Amino acid sequence: MLGINKTKERLNAGLEVFGILNSVPCPLVCEMLGYAGYDFVIIDTEHVLISADSLQQTIHAAEISGVTPLVRIPSNDPALIARALDSGAQGIVIPRVSSVQQASEAVAAVRYPPQGQRGITGGRTTGFGTTNLDDYIAQANREIMLVLMIEDPAGSEALAEIVKIPGIDMILEGALDLSIAMGHGNQPQHPQVQKAIQNMASTCAATDTTFCAIPRQAGQIDAWRDRGVRAFLTGEDRGIIFRQLTRSLEELKTPQHIAP
Repeated sequence: MLGINKTKERLNAGLEVFGILNSVPCPLVCEMLGYAGYDFVIIDTEHVLISADSLQQTIHAAEISGVTPLVRIPSNDPALIARALDSGAQGIVIPRVSSVQQASEAVAAVRYPPQGQRGITGGRTTGFGTTNLDDYIAQANREIMLVLMIEDPAGSEALAEIVKIPGIDMILEGALDLSIAMGHGNQPQHPQVQKAIQNMASTCAATDTTFCAIPRQAGQIDAWRDRGVRAFLTGEDRGIIFRQLTRSLEELKTPQHIAP
């Protein structure tokens, strides 16, 4: 059954939240992320092949370990959104949002009427029909998060109008894709890219919309905190696991010099 969205609860209380992108399609890894203390996990189905059964099991693993399960879908497709939500996801992440129309369509797909157009089914989120549907619909519209990713100049330019749409809970920057789209290649720290991201944060702050930053260099998280940002994506589990495995192996291979 759909429970309280602890990430939304913390944000509404003025607290910080920390999330991670789950790119290793394995329920055990997602469960481990929850016990590690992350507030939310973004289960990636945009760039990662994952079956419907595996997605539902991964969401369940997140529920068990107390981390809020969000699902990044491949495209702004109402059918894909519905399946992820009916599997128990407490939020949807939409990549490459570039227009007000795309944002409005996402809201309609995520929310039940009268806020949207999502259809209902009697699955695990409703306790297989044991939950009062009116109560469930109200709770789902209240607890489920809609996160929009801004990853190109068109989305950045449209953001001021996008954040005016009711039903959008968070804006997540995509600096690398934005850098590529702006013609700077693999330079997410390029001044023009960073300026665009700073403008995103300012636009969100002006409308009291949560902005999720991705600190990539030392000191950036403190700068974001000084701006009042309280949501952070710490990176991707696949990259973090690989770097830690490499570091651990290199430490073991390095001769240990014992002082006489």
